[in-house]
Amino acid sequence: MITSGKFGKYGGIFVPELLIPALEELEAAFLKYKDDKKFNEELDYYLKEFAGRPTALYYARNLSEKLGCKIYLKREDMLHTGAHKINNTLGQGLLAKYMGKKRIIAETGAGQHGIATAVIGSLLGIPVEVYMGLEDVERQKLNVFRMELSGAKVIPVETGSQTLKDAINDAFRDWVATVETTHYLIGSTMGPHPYPLMVKHFQSIIGRETREEILQKEGKLPDAVIACVGGGSNSLGIFSGFLEDDEVELVGVEGGGDGVETDRTGATLCKGTEGILHGSFSFVLQNYDGQIKEAHSVSAGLDYPGVGPEHAYLKVTGRANYVAITNKEALEGFEMLSKYEGIIPALESSHAVAYAVKYAKRPENKGKTIVVNLSGRGDKDMFLVAREMGVEV
Repeated sequence: MITSGKFGKYGGIFVPELLIPALEELEAAFLKYKDDKKFNEELDYYLKEFAGRPTALYYARNLSEKLGCKIYLKREDMLHTGAHKINNTLGQGLLAKYMGKKRIIAETGAGQHGIATAVIGSLLGIPVEVYMGLEDVERQKLNVFRMELSGAKVIPVETGSQTLKDAINDAFRDWVATVETTHYLIGSTMGPHPYPLMVKHFQSIIGRETREEILQKEGKLPDAVIACVGGGSNSLGIFSGFLEDDEVELVGVEGGGDGVETDRTGATLCKGTEGILHGSFSFVLQNYDGQIKEAHSVSAGLDYPGVGPEHAYLKVTGRANYVAITNKEALEGFEMLSKYEGIIPALESSHAVAYAVKYAKRPENKGKTIVVNLSGRGDKDMFLVAREMGVEV
């Protein structure tokens, strides 16, 4: 490999030897094309004309007046397919095309990454197969239908907890057998090098835009940037625009599930310990013997027992703070943004909204300027939320 893929001691490559040539090929292609003029002109075209960039930085006036802070929402939910995931899938999909790959596989939890991969497969003319845990297939039926309409084959995974972790396991097994012709399009800043570096690169457009937009609107940087963290792609995307600005507080919000004091949680950085999962060294939820524990969150996208290695580095260096929001609090955030701003957020984003409300209510934070990354929209979660609220639809 040309670079180590380490963030401090975190990251690296922990995969079967058979995959090393494929990762070396991917790293070489990424380093070659990330600064290539033709590649970037084509990617910029698709990001603007297909995905709908730039996204707005919206001033949430009603919520701001209620809470006594200035709250801005980075509207990644307005992108084609409804989430920030399209930024990375366009980048990796185009890279797969430049590498001459004939097939793309992916995994998905909430379905947003699966949809984004399915549509870029249609766009670029590359067949797509998506692994998805059976439990997630059931709670995200609408997204499964959208993937299939876009021509992708959805493969239900019935092993383990039948969620994102198990979908990733099966996607890796597939890739081991098909590395010569297949690109594995990982959707978050996790996995072996070069994935954490590459996904952050393709998502960093969120941070660049946000920085420019807040300077235009406020004439200064925000006091805090808040984003949800599952694997960590939307949060690293927006954090990347402010990592060098020590005066900007960076807050990652994990899926607390029933609470970090219980075993039903997805808060890896808040409750996990150092370990290896899906090819990299980071924080994981594990038992005393090192066996991976099942994660839990009402949000399928945060229901993952690992986290990207750069988040582990940001945690131990203190550059970012990580907190947990429970299912109940996330649902309150979901309702609050819907009621006060007419914006229905994804359950993943609802965790960030709920923490922003907590943050704004603290006396020491009155009057501060807060940016919340609204990473996705809530259409996909409507049936689940209705059920949680006891409403029949």
